[in-house]
Order: sequence, then structure tokens, then C-alpha cells
Amino acid sequence: MCKKRESAEKWRGRHVFCCLFVDATGSHDEVAEKLGFEKVSEQFIAECKSTAILYKHKKTGCEVMSVLNDDENKVFGVVFRTPPKDSTGIPHILEHSVLCGSRKYPLKEPFVELLKGSLHTFLNAFTYPDRTCYPVASTNTKDFYNLVDVYLDAVFFPKCVDDIQTFQQEGWHYELNNPSEEITYKGVVFNEMKGVYSQPDNILGRASQQAVFPDNAYGVDSGGDPQVIPKLTFEEFKDFHRKYYHPSNARIWFYGDDDANERLRILSEYLDMFDASPARNESKIETQKLFSKPVRVVEKYPAAEGGDLKKNHMVCLNWLLSDEPLDTETELALGFLDHLLLGTPASPLRKILLESGLGDAIVGGGMEDELLQPQFSIGLKNVSEENIQKVETLIMDTLEKLVNEGFNMEAVEASMNTIEFSLRENNTGSFPRGLALMLRAVGKWIYDMDPFEPLKYQEPLAALKAKIEKEGSKAVFAPLIEKYILNNQHRVTIEMQPDPEKASQDEAVERENLEKLKKSMTEEDLAELARMTHELKLKQETPDPPEALKAVPSLSLQDIPKKPIQIPIEVGDINGVKVLKHDLFTNDVLYTEIVFDMSSLKQELLPLVPLFCQSLLEMGTKDLDFVQLNQLIGRKTGGISVFPFTSSKRGSDAPISHIIVRGKAMSSRTEDLFNLVNCILQDVQFADQKRFKQFVSQSKARMENRLRGSGHGVAAARMDAKLNSAGWISEQMGGVFSFLSYRDPNLLKTLDIYDDSYQLPDAKGYSSLLRYLLEITEEERQVRREEILSTSLNDFKEFANAIDAIKDKGVVVAVASPDDVEAANKERSDYFQVKKVL
Repeated sequence: MCKKRESAEKWRGRHVFCCLFVDATGSHDEVAEKLGFEKVSEQFIAECKSTAILYKHKKTGCEVMSVLNDDENKVFGVVFRTPPKDSTGIPHILEHSVLCGSRKYPLKEPFVELLKGSLHTFLNAFTYPDRTCYPVASTNTKDFYNLVDVYLDAVFFPKCVDDIQTFQQEGWHYELNNPSEEITYKGVVFNEMKGVYSQPDNILGRASQQAVFPDNAYGVDSGGDPQVIPKLTFEEFKDFHRKYYHPSNARIWFYGDDDANERLRILSEYLDMFDASPARNESKIETQKLFSKPVRVVEKYPAAEGGDLKKNHMVCLNWLLSDEPLDTETELALGFLDHLLLGTPASPLRKILLESGLGDAIVGGGMEDELLQPQFSIGLKNVSEENIQKVETLIMDTLEKLVNEGFNMEAVEASMNTIEFSLRENNTGSFPRGLALMLRAVGKWIYDMDPFEPLKYQEPLAALKAKIEKEGSKAVFAPLIEKYILNNQHRVTIEMQPDPEKASQDEAVERENLEKLKKSMTEEDLAELARMTHELKLKQETPDPPEALKAVPSLSLQDIPKKPIQIPIEVGDINGVKVLKHDLFTNDVLYTEIVFDMSSLKQELLPLVPLFCQSLLEMGTKDLDFVQLNQLIGRKTGGISVFPFTSSKRGSDAPISHIIVRGKAMSSRTEDLFNLVNCILQDVQFADQKRFKQFVSQSKARMENRLRGSGHGVAAARMDAKLNSAGWISEQMGGVFSFLSYRDPNLLKTLDIYDDSYQLPDAKGYSSLLRYLLEITEEERQVRREEILSTSLNDFKEFANAIDAIKDKGVVVAVASPDDVEAANKERSDYFQVKKVL
């Protein structure tokens, strides 16, 4: 599945690549100068085979990173430093609101319209604790520039700053349909954060961050606390945009194979409209000073009644590692240390915690370095009250032991190979590579540090490897554990206690506040609030006028390729086994999937399949315990995974069902990879009952978390199980009613096998494999594409009529609280059949 180019061809490609940019350098500089930009720095980044140029807009001081290469998946992003002063959620509400219409695109949701007429490979926005990012990506140049223009107009000239109804819709507002009814809070962000604050893991993460950073912007919630969001005023909202959404406070990123001069021309049209602003200085993030002694915080989280609540505590130890920027080599060494401690099931800290029986699952993200100062967090969930202190002691004792004894050389080699393989492969999955690089660069750039430095890993990696070889791993990693963790007084221990009454108490406080508000209002006030509620709903329900819809740029059918992307495939046979080969350039990495038919498996065994897959990799073999096996996989390959795949097959009532073993390695390690796969399949030992019970406990904890955080996914899986055999099989293996599931969502996202979305080589090969298994031919793909491209308005009307005809005969699945289900069954007698899962 890999294509290894000849060295001469590689050299020739690099030579042409470099000449393109050397020849164009002069013209780039001249054009940049005419457009109002000065070049700050230009560097060739060998790690991503790109020329990166940092510009500064002379009038506003806006910094622009223009990354030039041959990647067709072009990326644009604009990032603002947006430090909040409280937990009203201004950055989050503004992130939603600016995408609700702008000067050039004056409709309610240009974002939604863009989704309809674009070939984007990424289109989103997200709020960090100290910055807000607006990235887009597309492989189609016309589409890409359309997206760039809509986003630039949205962030710099949004309608929301002059429209209080957008603020009310996206942020919060009082809702009163009738003066005789109760007043309630409504708003997109308000409702979203209500959900976030109901999930224990999210509550823990927020409590940890705010306790670790009590004195700077990270000590409040940029996303918004539902109890604080209603304190935000429209004037504060407008002022935040005026202050921070300014070119002087922006970092802008371009990446890909589009024209470098066109990038600057587009930007100059917007940036030249502004004068310089003090926003860059006013938005600086203050450094959190280190504590002189550890801190302990005890908080409660909403828990469902029933079960043994005393066993549902959570405990997490958090360290702020430094109050000064770390050098690149130290950061890289801490990243390796993090992988050594927690990166695999065989990592000592992770293994000891999970095998201790003190809890069911790890909490805390290990090393986090996306903010101004790095932090390290580790703990357990589902811990008995009496075991809280034992968990803390176990963590500290394990770290002490590692300082004294060090890591074995096999573990160090495995981590080194795994991280180096990952860096060199640069496989970002469906996430655009250019966006991954942007976020990496912004992690320094946003704090006025060098944006080039995070893109370069070869020199610091070579220096770290040389240091380990010269001094030994213990001499490298033991001092890091001592300095940044064991001897670090800036330690915050968070204990989360389950409270079955907290949710109802919070709701009661909210109701009481709203009741007080209503009592303080006159009849005229109530009538006015009801009128405003009606006006907001009317605006939401009123379609945009045709002229506004036409303003949003979209591709025409002529811009869309008529033929689907074809992946080269060669079907062969080795000793009666079908072998598919895809001749693709993979930078000398071999990707492979080995597929086993499991259609003959008995139904009652289906819930055990995910546990069986996990056991293959985490039980060990007759010659290797699971630690040795994991280390060997890490040293010799880029990783091996095992997972089930089930799908309906067109034209057949019977689904297909397989277990897939996936692996990757450098082509020189092909034999090692297949020897390890054979070892896993032939020599696995299923004798460790204690370890198997850990798998079950971890699976249960994952499923509980999924229920709280992704109820829509659970409902969709339940519905799918009602509609077809493949859905039923999938739910048996990973659904809410099995409670014995282990599924990696990154592996098991069912691909649309007709899709032509941008894919990296491994995904192309996997898509081709699935088409082969499902017997989908290139001719069928072409027919489907032609049918889609010829779809008419009348087809949609006929589809709507078909949906209308069956709307009362379909399956309805809901994941909801007992109160909501009870209310629904009162309104429509016995509408839901209830199964309690938490």
C-alpha cells in the first residue's frame, strides 16, 4: 500500500519545488510592499516541505503567516487573542454571533448557506480560554477564496454588534410566551453550557484549570458559566468585539498551493480599512505566578440517584509546570516524558493506576501545552470516598519510584519511535494538515513568540536523542519529574464529590431568581417581554429574502468535477487469500488492513467482540506480557489496532461484518509489522481475568461518559438498530444496552464510501477496501455522482412529500432525564417505552 519513490525522483521533485519559490521571491516582496505589507522573516521548513513567510501589515501591525507548498488542501485562519475577565462567556457568544450575518453577507446564517454550496474540507470556529479561531479549508481554489472572504467580513464587520436580537439568540435572553406563564432563560450558548456543566468530566476540567490559574484569564470560563452568562449586557458584548476583533490583535494564516500574492491582495482590502489599535497590548495574557504551597479544592458535581454514590468520587492532581517560557528541547523532553508515563496501556503511571482497583478510568489529560504555561494533570474517576488519599499517594509514590529506578530502555525506544514516526508521518486524519500546523504555530505566536519554532522538530529531536544516548534516559527524565512535578509546590488536588441533589438545587436557584424577577415586573413590563419574545421567534422563523441569499458565494455545478476520484487498485491472490494493493505515495510508510469475516459468529457473543479486540493487544502472548508486546509494537511500527466493522450492503438483506486488524510501519519494517500481527493473532493468551475485568470497568466508564456527553449519538445508534440488521449488530457490540463496549470512534466512523472528500493515503486505501467489501464498483460511483449532480428542486419536493407521508410511522428514540420522559408520556400517552441506563 505504499509507493517508495526512487531517490533521483525525490531529489528532482525537491529541486523543482525550491526553484519555484526562489524564482518568485523578488516579485512576492514587491507585491507585498505595494499592498502595504513588510516581510519580517522567510524560512524553509523542511519538516513540512514548505516555505513560510511572516508579514506585518504596516498600517495596523496585523501579522500574517503565508505558508507555500504543494498541498491542494488549502487552509486559512484568523485568530484573535480574547482574554475574558469573567465567566459571562463573551468570547464564546461572540464566536457564534459573528457568523450570523455581516456587511457583505446580510443574512441570518451565512455559515449554514456556505455549507450548502461549498466543497470545504473544514469549516468551523472555536473558543479557547484565551483566543478565538476561525479556520476554513478547501481543495477548490474558487471555493477557498469564497470562504476566506465570508470569514473576513464576518469577523471584522458582523451585524451582531448592531443587532441585539442576535446577541439574545446566540447568548441569552428572558423568554416569556404569555404573561401568565413562567419566565425562562434561553440562548444557544446558554443551553450549550448547561449541557457542559452537567457532565462530570467537563466540570472537573474547568475546576482544575480555574484552580491552577486563579490570577489570570484562565481563572474564569471563556465558554461561559450558566449561572453567570445572564449577567452579560449587550453593551459589554459590543465593546468586547470593538476592542479585540481588530487587525492589530489578529494573527492570520494561509497555507497551501494557492497564489501567495492573491492572499495578500485579499487581506489588504480588509486590513487597509483600519488604523492601528492598542488591542495587541491590552489583550496580553498575564503569567500565573507559582504557588508557595499545594492547594486542595473539593467540589460537587450533579449525579443521578441510585447506585453507590460513595464509589463515584473523582480525584485529579494538577501541576503548573513553569512561570517562564520553556525552551524547545525541554518542551520536547516533557512531551516524551508524558508519553512514557501515560501514552500507552503499558505506560507505568497509567498501568499502575488502572491495575490498582482504586478507580475505573483515567482523568486528566497528562501534559497540556496549548496555553501560556504548561500543566500536567492525572487522576482517577469512580473512586470510593475512602480511597481518595490512596490514589494521591499512589501517583506520588509511582513518580518517586520512576525517579529512582528510571524507565527501561525498551519503553524509551518505543516512545521515541512512536513520537518520531507520528511527527514524520504527519497523519492528521480528516483534519487538514495545514490547520494542524496552524494550531501548533499559534500556540507560540499568540503569546508574541516565534511562530516558526513549533513547526521545526528535527534539530531538537536529534539533540534529545543524542542526550539520551550520551547520558542515559534516567539522567534526562528523572530531573524533569523532580523539578516540574515532585518538587513543584504549584500542585492543585481537585476532589469531585457526587451530589444527587445538586442539579435540582441549581434549577431551584434559577427558578427562584426568575420568579423574583417576574414579581418585580409590572403588567406592562410582562407584556413588553412577551412582545420581544414573539418578535425574536418571528425573526428566527422568517426566511432570508432571496437577494440576501444570493449574496453568499457558492460553487456552480460547472465547478464540481464530473468524475469521482479513483484510487488505483490491484487485486491479487496469495495462497487463496485476496490481496488488494493501492499504489500511492505515502512517504515510505506502509499501511495495511487485514480483514476477517465474522458473519458466522453467534448473536450472544456479539457484545464480547470489542473486548476480544482489546484483549488481542492488551493481554499479552505466550512469550511476551502485554507491556513487552506494547513496547515491541512501539519500537517496530507506527501502531497496530483491532476493531469490528459492520455495514449494510445494497441489494442484500444480510449485512457484512468483519474484524479488521490495521497496522502501519516504515516500509523497511514491513516484515516486523506482519510478524507482530501474526504473533498477536496466533499467540494471544486470554488467561488474565483481573485484567479482563479492568477492560469491562473501563468500558462501563466510557459508556457512562458517552451517555452524558453524546446522547444524540446513543439515540442515533438505537434508532439504527431498529431499522436494519447492521445497525442492530453494531449496537450489540457498542451500544448503550451492552455496557461492554470498547470502540475507538476515530476508527469506527463509518465512511461514506461514495464520498470524494479530501483524504490522506491511508484513508484512501481504507475507503477503497470498504468499496471492495461492499462490492461497489467505479461505475456505480459514477452513476451516483451523476444522479446527485442532476438533482432538481422538484426532487427535493418529492422527497419532502415522502417524508411527510411516513412521519407518524417512524421510530423515535430519545435520551432524556426521567422527568422529561414522564412529561412526554403524560402529553402523549405511553409514547416512550422506557429503559433506564443510568
